[in-house]
Amino acid sequence: MDEPTPPVVLFGYEASTFTLKIRLALKLKQIPYTFITVSSMMPRPRLRDTFNLTYRKIPILLIGKELYCDTSLIVEALEHFFPESEGYRTLYPTAADGRDYRPMIRGFASYWTDRPLFRVTTGLIPSSVWRTSFGDDRAELIGHRLDPEKLEKKVPENLSRLDMQLSLLEPLFANNDDSPWIFSTSSPSLADVSLFYQLSWGSDIAAGRLINNLTGGGTSDTDTTGATPVFNAKRYPALFTWYTTFQRYIDNLPSTETMDPDFEDVVRWIQKSPTLGKKSLLLPTPRSSHAELDRKTGLTEGTVVSVAPDDTGRADPTIGTLVVMSPEEVVIKPQPLEKPAEVDVRMHFPRLGFVVRPADKAKL
Repeated sequence: MDEPTPPVVLFGYEASTFTLKIRLALKLKQIPYTFITVSSMMPRPRLRDTFNLTYRKIPILLIGKELYCDTSLIVEALEHFFPESEGYRTLYPTAADGRDYRPMIRGFASYWTDRPLFRVTTGLIPSSVWRTSFGDDRAELIGHRLDPEKLEKKVPENLSRLDMQLSLLEPLFANNDDSPWIFSTSSPSLADVSLFYQLSWGSDIAAGRLINNLTGGGTSDTDTTGATPVFNAKRYPALFTWYTTFQRYIDNLPSTETMDPDFEDVVRWIQKSPTLGKKSLLLPTPRSSHAELDRKTGLTEGTVVSVAPDDTGRADPTIGTLVVMSPEEVVIKPQPLEKPAEVDVRMHFPRLGFVVRPADKAKL
């Protein structure tokens, strides 16, 4: 008898850039999942009280009792636990020349679209957003005050930076006869998802179409020209053709999302999910963790460690007991908070983009 599929629960909000990325990945892979809406700002009592999760970035994905943080790791977990061999689509189809470009696709997402391109699209957020409590929340995340007037004056400069990014991307799609997709894959890959979510979200946010949700009602949506002066079919025809082709592709796929059911029912469902054994905890990597280096850096099983992003949010590390680690992933048991967690979970973080240190050396 087949084992029941563990619950897949995505925590996010409509205007979240990276939540869109994972929703697209889930739809592309055709994985049934439950979407639970959380606030765009701290605190998020559902996450803190239910799982003792203090990590403040969104989205969070739960597979059974395993909680995955950061989209770079979430997509790898989806690919591992829901493989092609079991009837799911893949985020890493082979290219027309038969090659596997998975490492390049991962790099394209992590080192281009998720970082420099994201910094450009966030620079297009209307200044009214920064005059709300959302602006205060993000100032705390970033670690310095955000000046709405200064940010408003920088929008034309950021539009120019977007134009530069689009100019770099246009040749990817010009004269692409083998496949309409990035890396000439047989179907859309994570590279297509990653570029599309940034351009889609960036277009919406620049026009003000998501800002009411983003600010929790702190300001009203608008519908201005936004990014259209640089992102349009005339200026970048090949890129725009790819964009509309991907939009049609994803729109034609059946929805796999159940949105905001009764949360107590979801919690009971998660509680009944079996716990993975230690050998199943880590996603596969070419090599296991480097034991000698782990000892020298103090990262051994049972150590209380601090896990923090290496960009924004460094002042709010997640503290927990190290369960197991690979060259790409760290799994911790979260430290107890004032109130015991309703669900006993383990938290998974990528090592890419994060700093993992013994808690007593975290500020060194």
